Amino acid sequence: MMRLNAGIPEGPIADKWTAYRSAAKLVNPNNKRKLDIIVVGTGLAGASAAATLGQLGYNVKVFCYQDTPRRAHSIAAQGGINAAKNYPNDGDSVYRLFYDTIKGGDYRSREANVYRLAEVSNQIIDLCVAQGVPFAREYGGLLTNRSFGGAQVSRTFYARGQTGQQLLLGAYSALSRQIDAGNVTLYNRRDVLDMVLVEGKARGIIARNLVTGAIERFAAHAVVLATGGYGNVFYLSTNAMGSNVSPAWSAYKKGALFGNPSFTQIHPTCIPVHGEFQSKLTLMSESLRNDGRIWVPAYKKDVDRLRSKEVKPSDIPDSDRDYYLERRYPAFGNLVPRDVASRAAKERCDAGYGVSSTGFAVFLDFADAIKRKGQGTIDALYGNLFQMYEQIVADSPYETPMMIYPAVHYTMGGLWVDYELMTTVPGLYAIGECNFSDHGANRLGASALMQGLADGYFILPATISNYLAAEIHTPRFDPDSSEFTLAAEKVRERLVRLKNTGGKQSVDHYHRQLGRLMWENCGMARSQPGLEEALERLPLLREEFHANVRIPGSLDEYNPELEKAWRVADFLELGELMVRDALQRRESCGGHFREEYQTPDGEALRNDEDFTFVGAWEYKGKSCAAELHREDLNFEVVKPSQRSYK
Repeated sequence: MMRLNAGIPEGPIADKWTAYRSAAKLVNPNNKRKLDIIVVGTGLAGASAAATLGQLGYNVKVFCYQDTPRRAHSIAAQGGINAAKNYPNDGDSVYRLFYDTIKGGDYRSREANVYRLAEVSNQIIDLCVAQGVPFAREYGGLLTNRSFGGAQVSRTFYARGQTGQQLLLGAYSALSRQIDAGNVTLYNRRDVLDMVLVEGKARGIIARNLVTGAIERFAAHAVVLATGGYGNVFYLSTNAMGSNVSPAWSAYKKGALFGNPSFTQIHPTCIPVHGEFQSKLTLMSESLRNDGRIWVPAYKKDVDRLRSKEVKPSDIPDSDRDYYLERRYPAFGNLVPRDVASRAAKERCDAGYGVSSTGFAVFLDFADAIKRKGQGTIDALYGNLFQMYEQIVADSPYETPMMIYPAVHYTMGGLWVDYELMTTVPGLYAIGECNFSDHGANRLGASALMQGLADGYFILPATISNYLAAEIHTPRFDPDSSEFTLAAEKVRERLVRLKNTGGKQSVDHYHRQLGRLMWENCGMARSQPGLEEALERLPLLREEFHANVRIPGSLDEYNPELEKAWRVADFLELGELMVRDALQRRESCGGHFREEYQTPDGEALRNDEDFTFVGAWEYKGKSCAAELHREDLNFEVVKPSQRSYK
């Protein structure tokens, strides 16, 4: 078994990051000009990293599959970004943000990384305000905050329901400045399909030009992956349709370990599935739980009347409603963490209290808030979200409650990284949602934007110099060298095999089957029989895909079906790894809920004695099962206990 060394600095947790930065090796400005860095992805993590590294003086090449970095999926984030500013003077602190994140992740994250994240959070807000990000403000002009799940303080900064968009525009402006200065070169419409290793170190990538179909080679002294999560393995998710695992999966196949792949997050407030051929789900921000109250009818007779449309939700008196989160978790109410809220919604719907025609929906009701605050105030807070809901569902949340149901939203698992955010492949870094680092088994709301910008603006730029300081005498690499040629040939061979399959079924046909299999067997609730069934069915589905998929068009042109085929082929392999990880983890923690391991009142039951570790998987080849390695988690500051939000 491989010995995993996270490289955590010695000393008190509050001093570790300062001590690290004080001792880290630096690269002199003249030498930075000699060093090339590739950044894959232009969301919040990638754009902020590329901009910062460019400003530091490195030569940066940044890649995205979209036509512009502004279309990265970070733009879809709605509710806000956490920071421990304590502007409301309600008792927040760096330690409390650290504690809430550790507890929210059900004690399955690395303490040192999480404390650093909390410590850096305040710098992010200062930087973004300086960039001109239009965070919401009180009447007097001071920045305001709202609450999110898993916290009893208000620490979330927001820009109405468009926080991700505004933060991404800030990062994009910083990136554009460095592009104009010549420090960063942007390569858009590129699909990164493989990593190139030279003498065991990451030295470049192989990409496909999505417009021309050309296979291109790019070399650098280090490679940074900022490619987001893999929630689209479930087909239906809140992720952008193009979100994929392929760059991270190619890194995994080149020696980077994959950490906790089964840790996926189900978001409790999404618009429910409405049809068999739906291709995407829509998020309704967690911020809505500040003022919306979640309920179902207390009596099944009212459920039947709602489903048959004999009555409207407003016809059911308050005494006949079950505000089940407020009933079960009085201390946090509707602002419990996402995994808790999602399982509670599933429990009510499985018990027959779901309010839609499908039975898979609960109400999110703003009537009380509108009476208390006025419609104008609610519109100022959530107006664009209400408009989005009405455009999709054709119901106004001002007049009738929203219908919501949990959906796949985020992945806590990802490439294993050490304290410096480097994978097990020297010179290959993973930042943002692409790595496993900060959120354990469940991410708290408004912490994804925090992690992405912390990694990109502050952490990676400080840690990557520790590696690059030893590379200043390494000459630039020739992309026509044998290592790059071999990698490019293998990519083209795989594309040719996919294209020439000559089957009868579309890529979406198999993606939909994969998604249904994963949701039913490795989704919100998991069991040993279901996971074992998935392990039997996944290889058969993968075999059928490679024998019968149909891809129209040609290789050397714009061909979105070929793009999807590559990504779905990787998802089919990833699905098996996720199932293996879920099967070996014989406990329930956060978003990983094994039905065999729960408390008498239905809460997740951890097994700290046997499973207080990061499960990091090593690729062993096509014909061999992946090998599990462990990084033991040592809790020196926060002692694990049974989570309670009651």
